[in-house]
Amino acid sequence: MQHKELILILDFGSQYTQLIARRIREINVYSEIHPHTLPLEKIKLLNPVGIILSGGPMSVYDDGAPEINEEIFDLGIPILGICYGLQLIANNFGGKIEPAEDREYGKANIIIQNETKILDGVKDNSVVWMSHGDLITKMPDGFAINATTDNTPICVVSNEDRKIYGLQFHPEVVHTEDGKTIIKNFLFDICGCSGNWTSSNFIKSAIAEIQEQVGDSRVICALSGGVDSSVAAILMSEAIGDKLVCIHIDSGLMRKNESRDIIRMFKESYNLNLIHVDASEQFLTKLKGVSDPEKKRKIIGNTFIEVFEEESRKLGQIDYLVQGTLYPDVIESVPVKGQSVTIKTHHNVGGLPDKMNLKLIEPFRELFKDEVRTIGRELNLPAEFIERHPFPGPGLAVRIIGDITEEKLEILREADQIFIDELRRFSIYNEIWQAFAVLLPVQSVGVMGDARTYENVLALRAVTSVDGMTADWYPFAPEVLESASNKIIRNVPGINRVVYDISSKPPSTIEWE
Repeated sequence: MQHKELILILDFGSQYTQLIARRIREINVYSEIHPHTLPLEKIKLLNPVGIILSGGPMSVYDDGAPEINEEIFDLGIPILGICYGLQLIANNFGGKIEPAEDREYGKANIIIQNETKILDGVKDNSVVWMSHGDLITKMPDGFAINATTDNTPICVVSNEDRKIYGLQFHPEVVHTEDGKTIIKNFLFDICGCSGNWTSSNFIKSAIAEIQEQVGDSRVICALSGGVDSSVAAILMSEAIGDKLVCIHIDSGLMRKNESRDIIRMFKESYNLNLIHVDASEQFLTKLKGVSDPEKKRKIIGNTFIEVFEEESRKLGQIDYLVQGTLYPDVIESVPVKGQSVTIKTHHNVGGLPDKMNLKLIEPFRELFKDEVRTIGRELNLPAEFIERHPFPGPGLAVRIIGDITEEKLEILREADQIFIDELRRFSIYNEIWQAFAVLLPVQSVGVMGDARTYENVLALRAVTSVDGMTADWYPFAPEVLESASNKIIRNVPGINRVVYDISSKPPSTIEWE
């Protein structure tokens, strides 16, 4: 999709880069993240109205530190450098950067020295969030110092004539008191943005683009019932009506009554052309005796593909496949000091196009999860679907540690439902990013009535997060855990002990497998 108004973010490896993009979009301006190695010609083709240089973990004087093509500064496009981005600007204009005697992490107060557009409306002595170990010790040529802090003599710089600005702190994090004001100054006063990036405009543009792309062809969509696939299905239905065929595969690894509720809602409320396939026996047969989490994921992914292929062949000529790919999945990451390792395989129907020779439609590949939820609300999807916690593609298979049996699945379904019901009863479900139960391959001694029991341990997990990249465990009031634990042990045969997981991500992952 082409955007008339684009803020380009060049990524130098900061943990906050995605947050910059989200903050800009919250103010109804479209932004994209690209690696700092993006060639100048591609930057010109993107035709951004402004460029932001992100922070990063390295020092500009390190061997192999990320650099920037200095011709970017001659394009006449407003530029804002944040942290490492500021130091790159200083370095390119004759300034000097050196290690600081006192590294500055956390909150500081800025003292405004000189007026500049980037600081319009920012209160003197307001709190900013620092995260740096270097300082500018010699000013870049043609720039003015606009603000300082106690430990950072050069904290904000500007070259008003060239519309180039630099901040040593992070305006995108919530701890920076006037961060939103600073970002708005850059977007509207400096870059001249109009702020027309809205969910309504997105829906209109997406529908027009889908209609043009699809024409008279037919399209299939794997409808899991999660937020992304549900919103994608409704958007596609609005665009092409009965040319869309949705396939819902019940793997037998779903939550309690999940497939039944999905089918009922989409058939009754949206009149979707929806095929329901109960493949639970097929999945459970292939998973029998398999304990290794990676093997489980691969078996489930491959079986989804087999079942999906089989069903689609029955439909005759199909040209397109809809996928709910999100923007974080397609952002090119910046490799800094070493390569990332595969923590676990994420199940996706990404293998389908190669095998099935279908063309892809990915209506949300430019969107973050919260933006997809906003689109869903605009399309009148029920709140309980829009606000659902993320659910892994392999389903309950990765929440049963060890091999999968129907008996274990039934125990976990019942326990998980009680836990989620309790979160809703205490009105805290929407405060939590993701909550679920995990059945452990551990048995413990208990007493029920006068009898000794030797049954399973169940772990409860609940985390807060923005995008799942990092997460903290949710600090429940004791009465919530007490109520959930009592109800699970009383009502679910096979469980006699409940524990709560208080690990954060990192070092742990959100899911146990």
